[in-house]
Amino acid sequence: MKFSIIIPCYNQSEYLDECLQSVINQTYDQWECIIVNDGSSDKTEEIALEWTKKDGRFSYFLKPNGGLSSARNFGIRKSEGNYILPLDADDKISDNYLELALKIFEKDSEVKLVYGQAEFFEAKNEPWFLINFDYKKILLGNHIYCSNIYSRSLIEDNKIYDENMKDGFEDWEFLIRKLDGVKVIRVPETVFYYRIKENSMMQSLNANKIKKVNTKIYIYKKNIAKYKKHYGVLHHFILLKYKLLLKMHS
Repeated sequence: MKFSIIIPCYNQSEYLDECLQSVINQTYDQWECIIVNDGSSDKTEEIALEWTKKDGRFSYFLKPNGGLSSARNFGIRKSEGNYILPLDADDKISDNYLELALKIFEKDSEVKLVYGQAEFFEAKNEPWFLINFDYKKILLGNHIYCSNIYSRSLIEDNKIYDENMKDGFEDWEFLIRKLDGVKVIRVPETVFYYRIKENSMMQSLNANKIKKVNTKIYIYKKNIAKYKKHYGVLHHFILLKYKLLLKMHS
């Protein structure tokens, strides 16, 4: 098994068919797709079970609600693939995403994570321009979407997504912990489609400025050794900036 696609779903059943269709459309067929129902009250189970009947590569699990990180971690621990692709139930991927990633991984064994260009769709339809990976820059802000594809070797320590982070940015914090000194490749093709809707979690987080800044402070304090290593004494100014922002929004 080459790829494990992990789809956490919490009351996103209206988008699930479109997401899973993008999985089954893959030009590379050695994958499993693990759908994790994180305690939904909608039709998630009904829709997911229909897909498991269509194709045995889909599997379905129900768990009590624990948040996005909890659901992702649950699915990853059930998975068997060499490479992991977290995919939110309201997003989708290009037909050739797995094929493109596999070519890169097999060409260079030092590569541990692959991502590409992306597009916004639904409420906003436009390209999402992303830069080449730069670890020092990622300490200040994320430029890799959550649905990157990474080698299982990155999580051999069993430390995956932080389940204490309930308000977003858990994928950014994961990358900060895992990618220092790691080879990452961005492909020029558009391989990921991020749905923009009025009630998205990230829009809610951005609307609550205090919660957003507090989450960044949590990430900074948890990974302070990384900030010290790459910014030296200047790392103090990062925290100072966050504290000033808190005062502004208080």
